[in-house]
Amino acid sequence: MDPTVARRDTSSRPRPEPLDPALVRLGSVLILGAVLAQLDATIVNVGLGPMAEGLHTPMATVQWVSAGYLLTVAFVAPLSGWLQKRYGGRRVWLAAVALFIAASALCGLAWSGSSLIAFRVLQGVGGGLMQPVGQALVARHAGPQRIGRLVGIITVPVSVAPILGPVLGGVLVQWAGWRWLFLVNIPVGLVALALAIRLVPADSGERDTSVRPDGIGLTLLPTGLAALVYGLARYGQGGGTDLTQAVALAVGVTFLAGYVVHALRTTRAPLLDLRLFAGRGFTLAAVNTFLLGAALYSSMLLLPLYFMEVKGVSALQAGLMLAPQALGSALVTPLAGRLTDRYGPRNTVLVGIALTIVGTLPFALAADAPGELLLTVALFVRGVGLGAVVPPNVAATYTSVDRSQAAAATSARTVLNRVGGSLGTAVLAVILQSALAHAHAQAHGVGAASAYAHTFRWALAFGALTLLPAALYPRHAPGKG
Repeated sequence: MDPTVARRDTSSRPRPEPLDPALVRLGSVLILGAVLAQLDATIVNVGLGPMAEGLHTPMATVQWVSAGYLLTVAFVAPLSGWLQKRYGGRRVWLAAVALFIAASALCGLAWSGSSLIAFRVLQGVGGGLMQPVGQALVARHAGPQRIGRLVGIITVPVSVAPILGPVLGGVLVQWAGWRWLFLVNIPVGLVALALAIRLVPADSGERDTSVRPDGIGLTLLPTGLAALVYGLARYGQGGGTDLTQAVALAVGVTFLAGYVVHALRTTRAPLLDLRLFAGRGFTLAAVNTFLLGAALYSSMLLLPLYFMEVKGVSALQAGLMLAPQALGSALVTPLAGRLTDRYGPRNTVLVGIALTIVGTLPFALAADAPGELLLTVALFVRGVGLGAVVPPNVAATYTSVDRSQAAAATSARTVLNRVGGSLGTAVLAVILQSALAHAHAQAHGVGAASAYAHTFRWALAFGALTLLPAALYPRHAPGKG
């Protein structure tokens, strides 16, 4: 073949549409909301002990500082689509950030365990809206040809934030006190608010003031999700009675089943549009979003506990030991976005899942605690895998729907991810608790290592399930056949 022809054929291949710098700035501002929400969740977990001591509150009560936030996020996430249609994405996002800042200040001023939990729930309203509304705005302005690369750029801080949370939390607790776990959100939130007022376009032409809330759906879906997550959380923590857990789970399942029937029959715009699942592409992305939440991100909660209980390090040291995972994710996420736009999501997400599984193997296969060097390399590989998974999965969600459906798709994605993560976390917590009880008679280090290895093997099994829908993702990028 003539080399000049080959060069001409190569140069004639369609190239990805360049990213507008203004679009990158817009995405960077909006993603600050997701960073705040993600960072806040992991920072707080490090300081539960000091909170209980400082507020003279039992640990069983203080634990609901985290559980209440999760419940609230699951409750408000389905509302994000309707709120955007009714009031506009820009207004909703600005209001969510403002509420998050005010609630953070109140959490920092809390005078009792009950007041802290109440303010934390209020904070969850803002946190539960910031991420889905911000993602929908980014997807709407980016379009299907650029969403993968844009997601790859702006999700770097979102991917790193949960991992750096324990590090920052340990520093704040040690040098400033637990109240600064919440007060630190105020300056960052104010910067995000000021930049958004200037850079986020107005909502003209996007609002529909005639849209009425889906009253029945508003009763069934958030209540069902909250009850389901509550029952799983109680079961995972081993708290409450069997009757309490059974009633919560039964209410959750019943209400969610009722919502499915209602959403398929209503003539109004439902809170969570189940008709999106009629499309094969969206269904695959949604199933994988749920499984990834259960398999990948829930196991991230085990890692700090592993280092503290098996390795015997402090919370700050545990956070520092997770730094290689953050580094791997930060290095690969932008590249994964470009590869998704150019070659499609299938190969990228499959390689990412495989690397995540490989990076988890040392934690799952060792009968006793492996060496620090092996764990460091494993965490870096795991971070690379996580960085490769997120952009193609997000891109696959948005390229399978019209721009007008971006808000509904984001709401569905957020709900599935949170519920999947809650389910996976609850299951792994029960497995870990049972394994630790069986290993109690052994020496502390060996027994704990064996229990954690057993739990991580379940996480590996969950991870293997994510390969199934990912293998059915589109082979090619949008518009490339």
